[in-house]
Parts: sequence; structure tokens; C-alpha cells
Amino acid sequence: MNFPFAPQQGSTIAYQHDVVFYALVALTIVFTVLVYAMVIFFAVRYRQGSKVSRHNPPHENLPLEIAWTVIPTILGLIMFFFGAKLFIEMRTSPKDAQDVYVVGKQWMWHIQHSNGVRENNTLHIPVGQPVRLTLISQDVIHAFYVPDFRCQIHVVPGRYTTMWFTAAKAGKYPFYCAMFCGTQHSEMGGYVYAMPPEEYARWLNNGGNNVAPMSMEERGGRLFKVLACDNCHKQLSDERAPSLVGIYNKQRNISGGGHQTADEAYLRESILKPGAQLTAGYGPTMPEYEGQVSEEDVLDLIAYIKSLNGMMPSGTTTVATTEAQKGSSGNSPASRLATESNTASGQEASRSLGATDMNETGPAVNAVAAENRTDRK
Repeated sequence: MNFPFAPQQGSTIAYQHDVVFYALVALTIVFTVLVYAMVIFFAVRYRQGSKVSRHNPPHENLPLEIAWTVIPTILGLIMFFFGAKLFIEMRTSPKDAQDVYVVGKQWMWHIQHSNGVRENNTLHIPVGQPVRLTLISQDVIHAFYVPDFRCQIHVVPGRYTTMWFTAAKAGKYPFYCAMFCGTQHSEMGGYVYAMPPEEYARWLNNGGNNVAPMSMEERGGRLFKVLACDNCHKQLSDERAPSLVGIYNKQRNISGGGHQTADEAYLRESILKPGAQLTAGYGPTMPEYEGQVSEEDVLDLIAYIKSLNGMMPSGTTTVATTEAQKGSSGNSPASRLATESNTASGQEASRSLGATDMNETGPAVNAVAAENRTDRK
């Protein structure tokens, strides 16, 4: 009969996790047995009718009180130290970790790699290389759980969560949804396939199942044009919409005052609910896309916007001038000088972005958006 006592240790963190876990179990057993043994001993010894002297019972014993206070305290602090150290390590992913994106939905896991390869209910990873999962739910709360890796994280709608692990050896490891999510919850699972790095590289280059993939940036760029986002979001900011070039992880000025870093969460909210945090100087002209695009589409659009950071040549500024923000015709010398300077320095990036004529019609996506403004004097 094959009935293992515990899941195999499939990740580099599994051994440390098991040491802490079994140490806690051992201490729990020791103190539980000790306490119950003493309870049973005294209950039997001093039961009603027993011929045991009950005269002059001791009311204090300083050495005993110090012992049962200090020893458990020291053991508790030791366990806290190793537990906290392990928790921090499990929640802090290495900088060189490979990114994989996971969307949970009733009742399946949709997984995509950075180069565009997609999987359903399977996850292929290389052995010996850290992998960071960025997870979100499309409907209800799920939990992504890989017992052999000793890793679990809640997958929440409207919020990104992350977990990471490094496979210690090649193999096939099951994963599950560990949060009840509906009638077919028990069917929401799959397998992690840990592969030697060379085999994994071949698998990834072949598009998973030999399907020629598009990268997330390419799919996001295609969707950017399908939604006609490029009708308003040009290489340079203007009175219609701010530029998206170079905005990722930059501070944005928000209408009504304040600043916001244009990270993944900000970009997602600005795509789905652009009126929530409008860029200073712009009105609520962009339509909402909540319910119109999937979480996979949002991830692709964010990847595309992030890729625009590399399109800004040295010296280029994506600035909407003060006159443009005020609706000026742009005939002032300052306006003409700013426009000519931006146009000359931004030609190469504009060709890469593939901006279309502003006279074309269509909705604009990103009030994400925010132009990279220089300080106005």
C-alpha cells in the first residue's frame, strides 16, 4: 500500500517548512502529554476517599514557577524566530525569479508565461530556477495550493497576490484550489510539471504544445489597437489624452491633489475604472472596460504599457503643455517650441508605437494614464 505520511518535498523550501512544522508538532505533543499526565496523576492520587495526607499543602514553589514560565517562553521565542524567518523567506521572491501569471475562475486555472505560452490546469517550470506566480481571480475567492512545494496563497478578485517557489527535482506535482468556490470546487486542480532547464527551454520555445505563441506584450499591443486606444493615447501627450510612454512605476499627479505610483494595480484600475483616479488636467472621457475585457486581457495590456518604457529615447519628454491642458490652440511661442522639440525627439518612438491619426474614431483606454510631465515654471 502506497500511503505516504506526508507529501514529498518537491521544493527547496519544503525541508525548512517541515522542520518548523514537525518541531511545533513535537512540542505540542510533549506539553499536552505532560499536562494531561499531571492532571490524571493528581486526580487519581487525591480522589475522594483516598488515604493521602492533605495537611499543609504547599501554596508556592518558586523554582517550579520559574521553570514552567521561563522554559516555555524560551521555546516559544525560538519557534517564533524560525517561523518568522521562514515566513519572510517564503513571501519575498528573488529578483531574478521567472514570472508566470495565473487567473483562477470557476472551475479552472488559466496560466500564461511571459513569452505568451498559455496553459489550462497545468504549469510547466524549470528545476532549480525560482518561479514567481502573480495570481488573481475572475469571480470568487480561490486558493492556489501545491502540497509538495508547501506553498499556498489566496487568489482574490480585484487584487493581485504573489507566491514563489523553486522546484528541487523533476517530477509531476498536483495542485488544488484550497478554498471552497462552488459546486465543482473539488475538480479545480491540475499538475505542476518540473522539467530540467534544457527540456523546459525547448518546451517554451516550441510554444508549449507546438503552437506559435504571441508574447504578452504583442497580444496587449494588438488589443490596444483593436480597442482603438491609440486614437487618443499617442506618443506625445495632448489635450485629448496623456501619453502612456514611460509611465510604468512613475509618480502620477491625480486630479484633486495627491500622487499615485503607476504600478500594476494602478494600471488595472485605470483600464477597468478610469474615472477612479484621473490624471491631473484630464476629464472623465475614457469609457470603462470593467466586464468588457477579461483578466487575461488586462494583464496583456499592462505588459504592453510596461514595454513602452523602453520606447522613450534619451531626452524625450511626453509632456502636454500648459496651453494644451487648458484647451489652447497652441499658437503661443512657448507652445510651438515645446511641440517642435517633442516632435523632433520623439519620431523614432512614435514609429515604434504605431500611432494613428487623431481624426480616427474609437474609445480611448487609459486614463491610466498620465503624461510624464516636467515641472512647470
